[in-house]
Amino acid sequence: MQHDRFLAAQEPLYAHVLEELRAGDKKTHWMWFIFPQLKALGRSSTALFYGLNDLADARMYFSHPVLGARLKECTALVLQHHDKSALEILHHPDNLKFRSCMTLFQLAAPQEPLFAEALKVFFKGDADDMTIQLVNRMPG
Repeated sequence: MQHDRFLAAQEPLYAHVLEELRAGDKKTHWMWFIFPQLKALGRSSTALFYGLNDLADARMYFSHPVLGARLKECTALVLQHHDKSALEILHHPDNLKFRSCMTLFQLAAPQEPLFAEALKVFFKGDADDMTIQLVNRMPG
C-alpha cells in the first residue's frame, strides 16, 4: 500500500503523540508522519520520505480509514488549545509544517471543516502560500 510508511511510523508512537497533543506541548519528533506536507517542501531525508507527492496523494491519505481518522483526531486535539499559538503548541519549525499540512488538506478535503478551522484559529485564516503555489503548478 502506498501509505504503509505512515502506518509503520505512527503505530509505536501514536498513543504518545496523543498525550503530547492533549497537553498542548509537542516534545518529540513525529511531525512528518502525523501532519504530512508536500514532498516538494521538504529538505531533510525524513521530510522527503514522508512528504506527499501531490493533491491526489493527499486525498488518498485523507481517505485512508486509519490515517484520515488520525489526522482529524490530531487536528481536533490541537484545536482544543485555541488559547495558545501554534508556535507554543508545536514549536518552531513544526508550527510552519502544521500550517502547510492544514493548507494541503483543506485543498484535498474541502468537505472537512477542521483544516480551515485550524488555519483560522492559528493563522488568522491565512493558508500557506508555498503549498498553494505548488498545488497550482501540479498537473491534474
